[in-house]
Amino acid sequence: MSADLDGVLAAIRSGPQGAAVAAIFDFGGTVVDGFPRRGTFRRLFRRAGTEEVLLRGIRHGTTDGEYGRYLNQLSEALAGKREDELDALGERLFRRKMYGHLYFEAWQLIRTHQAAGHTVVLTSSLTRFQVAPAAAELGVDHVLATPMAAQDGVLTGYPDGKTLWRNGKAEAVREFAADSIDLARSYAYTDSAADLPLLSLVGHPITVNPDEEITTVAAEHDWPTLRFRPRPAARPVDYARTTAGFAGLLGGAFYGVAVKSPTRDHRQMADALLEHAAGNTLSIAGVRLRVTGAEHARAPRPAVFLFNHQSQFDIIIVPEVLRGGVTGIGKKELTRNPIFGPLMRFVGVTFIDRSSTDKAKAALAPVVDTLRGGLSIAVAPEGTRSYTPQVGPFKKGAFHIAIQAGVPIIPIVIRNAGEICWRNSMVARPGTVDVAILKPIDVSAWDPNDLDDKVAGVRQLYLDTLLDWPEPD
Repeated sequence: MSADLDGVLAAIRSGPQGAAVAAIFDFGGTVVDGFPRRGTFRRLFRRAGTEEVLLRGIRHGTTDGEYGRYLNQLSEALAGKREDELDALGERLFRRKMYGHLYFEAWQLIRTHQAAGHTVVLTSSLTRFQVAPAAAELGVDHVLATPMAAQDGVLTGYPDGKTLWRNGKAEAVREFAADSIDLARSYAYTDSAADLPLLSLVGHPITVNPDEEITTVAAEHDWPTLRFRPRPAARPVDYARTTAGFAGLLGGAFYGVAVKSPTRDHRQMADALLEHAAGNTLSIAGVRLRVTGAEHARAPRPAVFLFNHQSQFDIIIVPEVLRGGVTGIGKKELTRNPIFGPLMRFVGVTFIDRSSTDKAKAALAPVVDTLRGGLSIAVAPEGTRSYTPQVGPFKKGAFHIAIQAGVPIIPIVIRNAGEICWRNSMVARPGTVDVAILKPIDVSAWDPNDLDDKVAGVRQLYLDTLLDWPEPD
């Protein structure tokens, strides 16, 4: 039966809690979408490299024959390679390509199970080199993958024992669960009929984007079925729209400055630059904002606005939401950006050198005076864009600034920006970005020397909001 994701999430929250309940996710096709094969001509005249074989395996097929053929290709590609080199290659592949194919819905499920204290497991007939980097980014501690034999750190090209295919995967899960997991209360998610033995182990089997065979079985057993949306690849029209959007950004910036130039007031010109540049870019790119808690964007001011950071478009979204009277803090590397660098300098962004703690602290000192002078600051406390919707660790600099300046902190939670524009891409796809502006947080009584728990509490607000999004205004 077709299931509603929100209903499944609610059932997890209200159901049994604790580590004795497992949430077991098949990897390829359930947590991450597949990668297209290269063209036929290339396959005929050029042997696939290790990188291509590793990516191709994410969706290797659902029949025994398809998996067998892929395993032969994988063995050939990995034979003679060092384990540490392949671990590093897996990390690079995730950060360069694979992260963009993670299902947002899978992340929501994983985070909801984690919040319930469940034991989350990624399992796959693939190798750890393909699965472990994603598990690390998702905060998943347990990976069950096909082990590959090695001698002195060099792979032989053969599996080390059974592959985690069909019954092999179910057996690995059963062994993992033997001592501490109650499988009758546990969950399993998969898209493939090859994982029917796995689904039969748990009390809550759920199919995801199921193939034809498993769809029939799910209907017979009345298992819930979820549908995940893959992130679409950028189309020529997206490139054209994004190019036009950045042209509109520059045009809007020049227009805003020109309109306010008779005032000779630099702040008015900077605010007009931000207003017209951000508005033009989002409109032309086809990106719409849906804002909750908009009243907190205007009062109290000045304030330190904190936003979670996943996309290049965040620095366009935040000015559009805050509507003037704000500048920012950015990494020094942005000064080399031919578009954003000059514009950010004009609006008074403070650039910090992240390679040196002392230089970063020295650069942030004048920001306190900026706040005391009435101008708000927007900053990403993670310090860098994340590869998944997960919120990274928060740095404390922005919190120290707010305490010293005597201004509140106001969290801005952004959802879907990474779907609109992937982390390492400047190409935007049309769509809606949700923004929740939370209530101001008074930090006047906070001890600057004891911030760990306070900062962790603020970060938790982001995690909670992303998992249980408030109703739009």
